[in-house]
Amino acid sequence: MREGVIYRCSECGEENYIGDKNKKTHPDREEIKKYCPRCKKKTVHKEKK
Repeated sequence: MREGVIYRCSECGEENYIGDKNKKTHPDREEIKKYCPRCKKKTVHKEKK
């Protein structure tokens, strides 16, 4: 029951990363800190709706 998710930068809105997660065990949206090439720094990336 793993589904693909897209992570979007919280500052510029760029969709930079693709991942997967088990939505049955983790129903909430994730936030991860990753590098954004457009902002040129580490920012919080939130799971896209």
